[in-house]
Amino acid sequence: MNSFAPALMTDQYELTMVSAALKDGTADRSCVFEVFARRLPTGRRYGVVAGPGRLMELIRDFRFTDEDVDFLRRAQIVDESTAAWLAAYRFTGDIDGYAEGELFFPGSPIMTVAGTFAECVVLETLILSVLNHDCAIATGAARMVTAARGRPIIEMGSRRTHEAAAIAAGRAAYLAGFASTSNLAAGARYGIPTTGTSAHAFTLLHDNEPAAFASQVAALGKNTTLLVDTYDIAQGIRNAIAVAGPDLRAIRIDSGDLSVLAQHSRELLDSLGATETKIVVSGDMDEYAIATLAAEPVDMYGAGTAVVTGSGAPTAGLVYKLVEVDGRPVVKRSENKATVGGRKTAVRRHKPTGTATEEIIVSQGVPDHLANDRLLQRSFVAAGEVVPLPTLQESREHLRQCLISIPWEGLKLSAGDPAIPVTIVPTV
Repeated sequence: MNSFAPALMTDQYELTMVSAALKDGTADRSCVFEVFARRLPTGRRYGVVAGPGRLMELIRDFRFTDEDVDFLRRAQIVDESTAAWLAAYRFTGDIDGYAEGELFFPGSPIMTVAGTFAECVVLETLILSVLNHDCAIATGAARMVTAARGRPIIEMGSRRTHEAAAIAAGRAAYLAGFASTSNLAAGARYGIPTTGTSAHAFTLLHDNEPAAFASQVAALGKNTTLLVDTYDIAQGIRNAIAVAGPDLRAIRIDSGDLSVLAQHSRELLDSLGATETKIVVSGDMDEYAIATLAAEPVDMYGAGTAVVTGSGAPTAGLVYKLVEVDGRPVVKRSENKATVGGRKTAVRRHKPTGTATEEIIVSQGVPDHLANDRLLQRSFVAAGEVVPLPTLQESREHLRQCLISIPWEGLKLSAGDPAIPVTIVPTV
């Protein structure tokens, strides 16, 4: 299933620039735009690149329909020459960037868009919308995966965000290492494993808890998860095992002091002979809540609100800036928002053991290569054509390897410096 790219999500100011550039003859000047973050969100030591896989599909299909152009004419947003240009719009330039699943740091040239001024600037909102959302979700989710220490996490945040964002969030969380999603659209579109249990409403629907459990087991078998905290958790566990037997797959606890409840639930399950029945906990899970349960007998986590809101950082803070015109570096000099001119090339430097030590970014050139350097940019679009991209599964593995490569301090949940230093070599 392909995503649909509504061209009218373009901001009006972008069309204002296109109209003016078409009129003064600068629309076709050769330009380079870059996507980067000036800084990481407070407390973060790395960012995760997520969204290029979705974004390239959207750019491939990015068209202004007849209805779009008619609206822009009627609203007097564009003149006739701009309307004609939009009606014929196709991106014919090049896009390079960090692979999906790559880590990024302040100043990292995550994506480079090269082409005419007009064809590049009209993509700004689309590019930033996708990358700011998906990078934020994947970064927060990756921190949760680290905190879980190998225990699976289910993405359960669809009810806490926009319906389209929920699908993208399921994809980004899976990229970050989540085991599954409860969002069936994400499962259907991206091949992500799906899972889910019943809610408290199903228990309340029935005359009593055993009746609700018996109904669920009759429909789904013992390889299901029973929600045991609608009334009394201890009695809920007893009812669950009485109905399903000691080979019930799992119970879920969604409220209360999860640390204490997990311990008591494990002891009770074991006393009932359900030694293999797993314990799933959910309810306001973020990386910090997950970390506090590291020593408890929890087998799986369900995380929702924190995932789809980037766990406190709902945007990655990425910007899209013009850095080169007709081969000449251009810079913005505003206080606290200055840019480094020129198209960037980046490498990540590693020890022979594979540990990352530094990111080197060079403007209008290529960094000197050492034996263990790794070039970070790859081609996404060449002359307007999307090149074959890694699968979501391959990108997921790429991120796993990247997280292994950074120094262990970079995985801490506490605030600190970026996991590795970044050196930017400006244009001479």
